[in-house]
Formats: sequence, C-alpha cells, structure tokens
Amino acid sequence: MPTGIKTTGLLIALSLATAMAQGKTLNGFKISKPLVSSKLIQRGGPPRDGIPAIDAPRFIKADKATNPADTDRVIGLRIDGIARAYPIRILNYHEIVNDRFAGRPVAITFCPLCGTGIAFDAVVDGVERRFGVSGLLYNSDVLMYDRETESLWSQILGKSVNGPSKGQELKPLPVLHTTWADWRRRHPDTLVLVEPRFYGRDYAVDPYLGYANTNDIWFPVAKRDRRYPAKSVVVGAIVDGRAWAWPFAELPEGRTALETRAGDTGVILEYDRQTRAARLADADGEEIPSFTAYWFAWVAFHPKTEVWTRDR
Repeated sequence: MPTGIKTTGLLIALSLATAMAQGKTLNGFKISKPLVSSKLIQRGGPPRDGIPAIDAPRFIKADKATNPADTDRVIGLRIDGIARAYPIRILNYHEIVNDRFAGRPVAITFCPLCGTGIAFDAVVDGVERRFGVSGLLYNSDVLMYDRETESLWSQILGKSVNGPSKGQELKPLPVLHTTWADWRRRHPDTLVLVEPRFYGRDYAVDPYLGYANTNDIWFPVAKRDRRYPAKSVVVGAIVDGRAWAWPFAELPEGRTALETRAGDTGVILEYDRQTRAARLADADGEEIPSFTAYWFAWVAFHPKTEVWTRDR
C-alpha cells in the first residue's frame, strides 16, 4: 500500500478517536463520557424544547372541570394534603410540568413512548432544578435536562447521566396513573391541570394514537424480553436495591390489596385491574414509590428484574 494512503488512513483513525474522546453533540448537548451507552442516546425528532415543558401550570377544582372525560387517564399526586391531577392528553404534548406544592418544587414527568408517569422532588443538593425536554432519548425514554446546569437526566433512572450533575439522583414521589373518575373518587378535593394557553396544540387529538396497541418500538433499547407483549403494562419499583415488576396480566381480576413479597420485604400491592391503577406500600403502610410502565421499557432499564407471577 502506498505510504500516502497509509498516512491518510492513520490521520482519519486519529481524527475519529479524538472525536470519540471529545464526545458528540446532539440538540446542543455535548455528550461526553455519559453514564449510559452513548449509542442509545438518540434524537427523538423534535429539537431541544421543541416539546415545551409547562412552567406556569394552571388548575381548576374538579367540580368546575368539563375536561378531562371520566375515562381519560391522569397522573395523580397528593402532597401535604394537596391533590392534583395531570391529564395524559396534555402531558402527551408537554411531557414535563414544573410545579410547586405549597412552595415545594416538584417535577411531573411523562414519557409517551414508555408509558411512564413519574414525579420527582425538584431540589437536588439544596438547589431547585427546573426541567425542560431535551428532544433526546435513552432506551426510548425521555431525557430531561435541568436549566441550571444543562445536565441530561434519565426519567426512568431518575439520575443525571451526562453533564455537570452526572451521577446525581432525583427523589421520586408516589404517584397514581389512573382514570380521571377514579382519581376524583379517591380525592374529591383534587385540582386538575387545564390546557395551557398560546401553544397551539389540539389536546383533543392523541399524537400517539394506536401506539399502545402494537408491539412496535420506535427507538433502540438495550434489552428485549419477550415473556410479555412489549406494551403490556407492569407496576415497577426498586425494593431493597433490586428491581421488581408486577405485570397486570398476572394479577387477579377486580380491585383488591394483594399481600406479596419483594425478596425479604413484605409488600402490599393495591390495584384495580379495570382502571389499571396500582400503588405499593410496605408492611407498615408506608407508600413505596412506584410507577406503571410498558414492559419493554421496564426491562430495558432493568434486564435482571424480578417478576411477580401468580405461581410465585
């Protein structure tokens, strides 16, 4: 091989190595030595803030609300006696609500691709964080970013995976993913998020219509597990440092409280198959943060998850 060609090849190899060492830039975020595989950090389509977070949420009382419909799904959160519901038809277009409960900063997040609604305490190391939608995904799940440091945060992991805050974690708060009628029955004093002004979205139209009814996964994930259909819904939680999943497909019909175990820990699973709502508590009745997710998403992040089945 001619010397010139060898030299050119070496220069190209060195340039690629340098680029890899320096990381890549996606949607204006420099990806440099992330805690997760950089190959699975991908653009979801919209640019940074192309999906706008809600920073000034407005609410009305349940008895004054004409929307959502009884069967519409909501993420419900109750803190210090204050109950609020966040309709999925609004979260589909915004994914993050930066809210406050009696002055306490809280981030309500939703990933339509993974079916995951998770709320977090928005104070990290004594500093309030305000979150936006980066337009990036990891394992098909939304990557949030905080505006204070522009670090990227994985919603399902609840951890910063890139940037100055890398390695820091968010404290999850117990939520309930259910129907508006069910949440209103449980919390008649609830407030409900109303449609934001000025964004020009048609909140009556579901931008993901049909997605939940197929096994299609639009973006790469690290792990696939075909024990259940990809969009089968599970309740997931980390108990004593281990991942556990309770598939709705395995739960008996009806609405009940099921005494079960997660390793050596006694767990009470309160669920309603009809509304696909569930929450976990320990033996003392203290709620364990958990959330519902599509099976493919839970197992992509927790490939060694324990799975509760009827015969266990």
